[in-house]
Amino acid sequence: MRHNAARLFAVTAITASLATLAAVPALADPASTPAAGSIVGAGSDTTQAVFNQFSTDYNAFLTAAGNTTSPRLYSWDATGTSPVTTKTGATSIARPNGSGAGISALNANTSATLDFARTSRGPQTGDLTTDDFVAFAKDAVTWSAKATGGNAPADLTTADLVAIYTCTKTNWNQITDITGYTGPNATIKPYLPQASSGTRSFFLKAIGGGTPVTPGACVVTGPEENQGTDAVLNDANVVFPYSVGHYVGQLNGHVTATDDKGVLTVRKLNNVAPLTGTNTLSASFAATSYGRVLYNVVRHAEWTGTGTQPDALRAIFGTSGWLCTNATAKADIAGYGFLVLPGAACGSVTHI
Repeated sequence: MRHNAARLFAVTAITASLATLAAVPALADPASTPAAGSIVGAGSDTTQAVFNQFSTDYNAFLTAAGNTTSPRLYSWDATGTSPVTTKTGATSIARPNGSGAGISALNANTSATLDFARTSRGPQTGDLTTDDFVAFAKDAVTWSAKATGGNAPADLTTADLVAIYTCTKTNWNQITDITGYTGPNATIKPYLPQASSGTRSFFLKAIGGGTPVTPGACVVTGPEENQGTDAVLNDANVVFPYSVGHYVGQLNGHVTATDDKGVLTVRKLNNVAPLTGTNTLSASFAATSYGRVLYNVVRHAEWTGTGTQPDALRAIFGTSGWLCTNATAKADIAGYGFLVLPGAACGSVTHI
């Protein structure tokens, strides 16, 4: 079954020279606790690495401009020591791991603790009407499997993935791909990321054609999303959803000991390759129903308010803000594997 949906947003590709930044390790948590008035976020694993780069580059931008008064930008990784004190004077909180956990933490606290939540999913049923989702880039999700010595084919269809994740097909000899491949007699091992993962919720909704698929009893939950270093994934029969953009960022050298593709490679879906020939996120793949917009969630009252903190939020995330207009920010988006949203699509707001 082929599954080609209309574009969620038009996207623009960055030139090859812009798309690959120097191969340096991914940054991590702030080196010290941010000042009380800083703009601080947490949440999605998918966008944590690029946000650590944003933090470095935005703060350098303010310093270079001689701006000593505007709040600086900081972002806490999805995993690490927990609880975490996000700002000076803040009450420590359990470290939010994933989009859902980030949004929940944002709504459970005030700007004295968190100002935004990184999220790799869009608004969904149950989200609060007091939140705004502010778009900043385009990504896509596909499936992954062991790079060498694995039993998975090069290509699966949406129907295959539904059958695998509902446990109606549990053996590779039940799968025939578009090339005529039929797998060996071996049990498929479908995995999903942790429950609060935005990649998990997006993937299940995408394979269900808009209605989330309920995982069957054969599905195992637990590995950190977008990290192929988990020992359970080093298996010939694994299937695991993966952010294509985050994978490209890892190919570009933005990795840590755990935040790495490890043994996995991303695979074709419905005969559409997720990567271009130069190992960037394919705009054609991102234009299918497996493409997704990446957001930052802010409180509506603060986004539309007045004062230092609301002004700083808009100056960073708004359509005319640094993230959407600055050349360095756009290079960061591309270098970490994502597609730049054109024009007013970047910074556009979805109010629930």
